[in-house]
Amino acid sequence: MWKRKGRKGRRAAKPIPVELCDLCARVFPEDRSVRGYVPDSSAARVAHEWCDGLRLITACCDEHFDVIKDGYAHRPFVEEELWAAKLTRALTSGPSELSMDQLGCRTGLQEPQIRAAIAWHNERMREQQRTDP
Repeated sequence: MWKRKGRKGRRAAKPIPVELCDLCARVFPEDRSVRGYVPDSSAARVAHEWCDGLRLITACCDEHFDVIKDGYAHRPFVEEELWAAKLTRALTSGPSELSMDQLGCRTGLQEPQIRAAIAWHNERMREQQRTDP
């Protein structure tokens, strides 16, 4: 006859934090990750505004990190794209109707930058509508 052992006194196994390689999608222990920031004008985080314009990349090895980093090195950094991301964050994390002054306070941008960001965003939307079937 089988006797079931109780769980009394046993500790639950702690989950091991894991990461996912941005290049090959391999899952590996977090403590073996290679991480770093690369310039990316599309990166604006909800928290950590000091990281705006920087994208955190994670790789499983130095070689994969270098491939990802090189890919971002060939991508142009467009100021208006970063400003548009800041505007989007401000408009989606609070009141959706803000004056120009309020937008400036919430984003740290000046009126000409805000207008350039809006124009950049609108042009991207028009391009997307032209290419969508």
